[in-house]
Amino acid sequence: MVCFCFLVDQTRKVQRSKPVAGSCSRCGRGASVADMKTKTRFCHVPFYWKSWRAIICTFCGAILKSYR
Repeated sequence: MVCFCFLVDQTRKVQRSKPVAGSCSRCGRGASVADMKTKTRFCHVPFYWKSWRAIICTFCGAILKSYR
């Protein structure tokens, strides 16, 4: 019998960020604009990555608006 194990995961990483005026609609804390990088891996080998910008909460980490 042959058993296939597919391991696919996706990670988000903040490259750099700076504060922005306004607050989070969920927790009420401050927000920041961040350059994000998303990596998708298949069996621990990265095969796709994308850089994008988003407004995120500095406390709860929620993505309030994304610019993909």
